[in-house]
Amino acid sequence: MSEGPVIFDRMLIRRRRKRAVALEPTTFLLDRVAGDLAERVGAVLRRFELALDLGTPGEAVRAGLVRLGSVGSVIKAEAALASNGVERLVTADEEALPFADATFDLVVSALALQFVNDLPGVFVQVRRVLKPDGLFLAALLGGETLTELRQSFAAAESEVEGGVSPRVAPFADLRDLGALLQRAGFALPVTDVDRLTVRYDSVFALMNDLRRMGATNALHDRRRTPLKRATLHRMAEIYTERFADPDGRLRASFEILWLSAWAPHPRQQQPLKPGSAKARLADALGTREISAGEKAGG
Repeated sequence: MSEGPVIFDRMLIRRRRKRAVALEPTTFLLDRVAGDLAERVGAVLRRFELALDLGTPGEAVRAGLVRLGSVGSVIKAEAALASNGVERLVTADEEALPFADATFDLVVSALALQFVNDLPGVFVQVRRVLKPDGLFLAALLGGETLTELRQSFAAAESEVEGGVSPRVAPFADLRDLGALLQRAGFALPVTDVDRLTVRYDSVFALMNDLRRMGATNALHDRRRTPLKRATLHRMAEIYTERFADPDGRLRASFEILWLSAWAPHPRQQQPLKPGSAKARLADALGTREISAGEKAGG
């Protein structure tokens, strides 16, 4: 377990997810990601005998992998949640994987890793449990997620209470993920982003969905006192003023960051060594090469 900064209250996240299950969870976002993840795995022309579904809420991802002919057994690892009837379930925190080195051919995770305190450490552990030439594929929420809610709460608290408290989680930045994967020892990292706008009749409908996703405020440094009614109502007004469409419905942004990388293996494509090129770029472009000490002509 990481000894670094504590950003999220991990025990509270588990309780919130259990509550979401009891409330009949809202799954449209997870279902979309699970479908996309299965397509991405299916596009890889190889078989993965043993896969790990790491921390994903619910069964959508695991079920999608099982349906693929290219994936054999799938082990699901998550903290102690309500997962009745799930075979091959391992109780494990994403930040402390209890698996031996080089165990899995494939590790996937959907909408879970944005809530870990030590994302670089999780990447290192995933790299450790992957076999050589094993694939890591994950989707997590990015920094533009719920930007409208974040801005509205900040403006309302500034007006009503004279200060701002953390209410929406700080999510990962796409530009950082590739570098973190390389630092963890992965090869061939690739990142991309999918943006989704969901429309709601009211901000309270959005907040109800977040509650049923188990995604309400679980920041360690969150304000522990109840939210003032005046602040909540002012937040709703600001949200409507700034982020309503002409038909009166409100926009809510979700940014999904995708990342994939491979555990290194000698047969993977390797970058050329400096100076090993057999053709000059200038020749390929049909131009004249200018040395470092020569000025280009006007």
